[in-house]
Amino acid sequence: MNQRTVAGVALAAALAVAPVGGRAAAEDAYHAEIRQWRLAREESLKKEGGWLSVAGLFWLKAGKNRFGADPDNDIVLPEGSATGHSGAFDLRGGKVIVTLDPGIQARVAGQAVSNGRELRSDSSGGPDVLELGRLRLYVILRGERLGIRLKDPESAARKTFTGLSWFEVSPAARVRARFVAYDKPKAIRVPDILGQSSDMPSPGYCSFPWDGKEVRLEGVFEEEDAKELFFIFRDLTSGKETYPAGRFLYTELPKDGEVTLDFNKAYNPPCAFIPYATCPLPPPQNWMPVAVRAGEKSYGH
Repeated sequence: MNQRTVAGVALAAALAVAPVGGRAAAEDAYHAEIRQWRLAREESLKKEGGWLSVAGLFWLKAGKNRFGADPDNDIVLPEGSATGHSGAFDLRGGKVIVTLDPGIQARVAGQAVSNGRELRSDSSGGPDVLELGRLRLYVILRGERLGIRLKDPESAARKTFTGLSWFEVSPAARVRARFVAYDKPKAIRVPDILGQSSDMPSPGYCSFPWDGKEVRLEGVFEEEDAKELFFIFRDLTSGKETYPAGRFLYTELPKDGEVTLDFNKAYNPPCAFIPYATCPLPPPQNWMPVAVRAGEKSYGH
């Protein structure tokens, strides 16, 4: 689900030494880079299979969980997308087994599904995606809960998407921060929108001035072999001009004790658009006591 960053570290140095004409050209190039990045961000949301296509999240109970378009199913699929009763997901001992009703065809990775197949969850990296007509269903694991996430290219969120809104691009919102590394990555508790929390490894924190205050943000690794830092933060615009729960920002890994934080690329989590995501929330130490009027604004109402 991750929006990547482009460092562009040479920009600040170029602006510092460039003559007026060169400075203007560098600023134009930077504005163009951000505009391109934002277009790519919006396209990633809108594409088939993007976050806007997520149309349901169903937590599984032990035993059989029937799925189909009829309302008496445990997992009710969109009207017209499937037969009334299509099959079941059977939760047994932490595993999810799929069975299909007679005459129902589905695939995983292009291969026909046979009854009794176990579906790997997203905890394994790439989940097994059940292809049922236009629908895509797969297992997610959150804490000790297993659920089925549904994607539908004809979802209401995708059909009614009105586009993103951004603050004006500001080169001043791109800051070189001092990075203070821990002796070894430490686990920090990161809450999520489900009311749960999990430990994520943090290699250190960034420190930088903003509006006359020294601000700190703690970054985390999303994966063991992460090639970038992930920041989940709130600021004084949250709930007013920007999404109430906070925003996301990625950076390149620290180099020579510094990290470049480009808040022009701060963006909303999926929960800003759909009610079926399980977004992480900013840990308390990342509640910034300043207003960051840069990056993505609130979506809709």
